[in-house]
Amino acid sequence: MLHFDALHNPYASRRNVVYAKRGMVATSQPLAAQAGLQVLQAGGNAMDAAIATAAALTVVEPSANGIGGDAFALVWHQGKLHGLNASGPAPQAMTREKVTAQGLTEIPKYGPLAVTVPGTPAAWAALATRFGRMPLTDSMAGAIALAQDGFPVSPSVAYAWQQATSVFRQQLKAEHFKHWFDTFAPERAPLAGEVRRSAGHANTLQSIAETHAESFYRGPLAEQISAFVQSAGGYLSAKDLADFAVDWCDPISVNYRGYDVWEIPPNGQGLVALMALNVLKGFEFSDRDTARTHHRQIEAIKLAFADGFAHIAEPSHMRMSVADLLSDAYAQERRACIGERATLPVPGEPGRGGTVYLSTADSEGNMVSFIQSNYMGFGSGLVVPGTGIALHNRGNNFSLQAGHPNCVAPGKRPYHTIIPGFLTKGGQAVGPFGVMGGFMQPQGHVQMVMNTVDFGLNPQAALDAPRWEWEVANRVNIERTMPEHLYHGLARLGHDVTWSNNRLAFGRGQIIWRNADGVLCGGTEPRTDGAIAAW
Repeated sequence: MLHFDALHNPYASRRNVVYAKRGMVATSQPLAAQAGLQVLQAGGNAMDAAIATAAALTVVEPSANGIGGDAFALVWHQGKLHGLNASGPAPQAMTREKVTAQGLTEIPKYGPLAVTVPGTPAAWAALATRFGRMPLTDSMAGAIALAQDGFPVSPSVAYAWQQATSVFRQQLKAEHFKHWFDTFAPERAPLAGEVRRSAGHANTLQSIAETHAESFYRGPLAEQISAFVQSAGGYLSAKDLADFAVDWCDPISVNYRGYDVWEIPPNGQGLVALMALNVLKGFEFSDRDTARTHHRQIEAIKLAFADGFAHIAEPSHMRMSVADLLSDAYAQERRACIGERATLPVPGEPGRGGTVYLSTADSEGNMVSFIQSNYMGFGSGLVVPGTGIALHNRGNNFSLQAGHPNCVAPGKRPYHTIIPGFLTKGGQAVGPFGVMGGFMQPQGHVQMVMNTVDFGLNPQAALDAPRWEWEVANRVNIERTMPEHLYHGLARLGHDVTWSNNRLAFGRGQIIWRNADGVLCGGTEPRTDGAIAAW
């Protein structure tokens, strides 16, 4: 299993790791973490705690997720890892021809065309049915109370809320966007410490809990959602909601220096992280903070994204198989593309052959890696009146290029950015990890795995370490906390490097590892209001 120094904290936050025996919840907001812990202490398991935490996050961190988003999970239960893909498809009435007839070359970020079927409530219900010990009325009670009674807004959430309000005031002028302002910023965005309540959100969560999400997909909420989207010019119908079902899937993995790194298969972009790690395992890394280490990481992720953007889609539409893209022969071929200087990434052709994240663990050995998102902050800008349901904008990730594997089509799921991660060794769980944040996510996964496996950092130090994010071509953003010699070293190698102080960039992660004695060890994100609730 992993070996690290619990007191070795070489980077900025100087937090210590958290140890516990009976249970742990790690996420980006303290009240949500506490909601999960309360469920564990009331007799629930890690899966019930994940539902409790996820539902609470829709209340206390609406700037990153909501009831109207999607969710993925990796669940370790009785010695086996299970994958849950609760990402929704495009409406059946939505075609490329209808979209391009409006003069569009891409699906807009905001507005009704970006709305696909939300999968998050179905994910909660599916997790409870298959693995949970509690009814949703119990596991979601904490979230309902937070929405009904109110909660003080945490600092990072307040900042993101204010940023989103500014963007929406500039861009969202149409009548159907007014419900976003009515719901989230009737006068202004809340400040840190101000109490926020939402009776509509509480009522919606209560309805989902009492009906096991049926009301959302085949009841009054479904009728409200579909009627509102269609009134705004979108295609989502009540039948699209009624026909939705989650996908229990087999996770995919690569072995990285003796550890198996697991991701959800396409349509998710976890494959990008695995392709990059498959390339990087052919190099030796002795020191994290060198220009060569960062150069190789960046070049590997560029190659992996080039392949991901070219090939990842709904599996039935992919021209290249996951096995082909993760083969050692293809990794060797792509590794040969990495030289001493930055290069422009292009997709390869293997031979045939970017949210909120949470981790939970309990004393029985169950562990959950769970992620849910509205995509770009609050999502599409559409909020179903009186419900607190902010609808996501996942459809923006579809291509409108005819013949592309990810081209929009009726009932098809888009390339998806949210990805939970999980680490095992020798068939035993090490634990869940994740880094939220759009296309930063595979890049964060690569950095977390290497910080842990190659450089021996404890979970908190692995999250504290300064991060980089590749954007496009040779452009790379690096955190201002990164040493100056790395900035100059990467620039000399041909990278277009930019310092960044953006507190919303570089992702927000959580890690829980379990050692051979069953002791849990967790780290939480210092770039947000991260918290670990432990028992």
